[in-house]
Amino acid sequence: MKAYEAAFPDDPERPLREVPESWTYRHRPSGPDPRSAQEYRLTVWGRCLASADGAYRELRLPVHRLHRDLPPHGFTAVVALVLAEGAPGPLPEHVRIVEFALFDGRTRELFSGSRAQALARYREHGPQALTGVLDGREYRPGSACGECPYLSVCPALRGAPGLLGVKAPDRPQRTWSVTNGRSYRVCPARDHMRRLHLPTADSVEREATAERGRAVHAYLADRHGHGSPRPCTVEVPEEWVPDGFDLPDHERRLGALLLRRHAAVCPLRCVSDGTDVRTEPRVVRHDTDAQVVVIAAPDLLYRDAGSWVWRETKTSVMDRRSNRPLLELYPQLALAVVLIARGDLGGAPSRARVELEVLRPGGADLEIIDPFDSDNRTAAEGILRAMVADWHGDDRYEAAPGRSCERCEVSRWCSASLATEAAA
Repeated sequence: MKAYEAAFPDDPERPLREVPESWTYRHRPSGPDPRSAQEYRLTVWGRCLASADGAYRELRLPVHRLHRDLPPHGFTAVVALVLAEGAPGPLPEHVRIVEFALFDGRTRELFSGSRAQALARYREHGPQALTGVLDGREYRPGSACGECPYLSVCPALRGAPGLLGVKAPDRPQRTWSVTNGRSYRVCPARDHMRRLHLPTADSVEREATAERGRAVHAYLADRHGHGSPRPCTVEVPEEWVPDGFDLPDHERRLGALLLRRHAAVCPLRCVSDGTDVRTEPRVVRHDTDAQVVVIAAPDLLYRDAGSWVWRETKTSVMDRRSNRPLLELYPQLALAVVLIARGDLGGAPSRARVELEVLRPGGADLEIIDPFDSDNRTAAEGILRAMVADWHGDDRYEAAPGRSCERCEVSRWCSASLATEAAA
């Protein structure tokens, strides 16, 4: 609240008040409509403010943080149209659209101009953006499925009853991923706050080691996913870091070394063409027994002689190996084992497998896990069941303060956090 007040101090020369109802633009086609629509409605959401006489309108859009790239031109143009032409209230003379970052209080103006300028902006960028939305027929299973009322009839969401090993169809419909499971295991409140999409601390989320790992993954995804598939080599460009990542020099050098180690185990040696490769695909399945939409994002799926292979890639600065079983250390491997063992990915089972690639300064390890081995499948099913069971029946998500608070990316929002108490 203090950050918001500092960003938008009262202006006695132009006092603004919040309008009781968001502005909505309505359009009725003058003739036959290709979509058989009788009326189109567009409504803006955010903090809607106006001057007392309605001559000035301002929309303040709360975001977590200001991203480097501006929103698409079409988005801003359509919002400008609604502010310029929307009801209720008299049509304005001037409109303004501004973003407000909840995390640090910074603001960014997206548009400010007369009503005529707003309409001109819409005519230039808006129609194409709206046509793409209205005529889109693409299904995108993912995190939004958890709140979708049409889940049971969606043709793009595959059912996977019994996937998580929990049977409770009377529980609320939700989504779950291994990342959720890890967060919940450390602290239920942490997982809950992540699901609320609260702003996270850059000092945790974007610290140098984590950013280097993500930059390596982004480089490999781009390298594997474009053009005709060619195995990676030890020739790594000096400026290899993808756009959007800011790494210190020593992390850049280490990342380049790890990428050179990858060349020895690059999976593209096993594929014949681009149809055999899926870089960072989203695997979404509906466990109807548990009423849970399960979401996974393998680093790579590739086809080896007709069989699908699930590859996870990790980076490590340590040359020593952990003594913990791989399925426990990396639960996403357990999910992969169960999905492949059930025949969920399709393809021939003969060479279907799960692979873990660990890139270290001294070399690359490639671990191969047989999903059809009974011991592996039993262990994987037990790991998933243990990760899901408590979360599935929890309605409170109580905090578990402890040492993990020091490295919790949402601790600033948690009243029970030891890190928050120490700072206070």
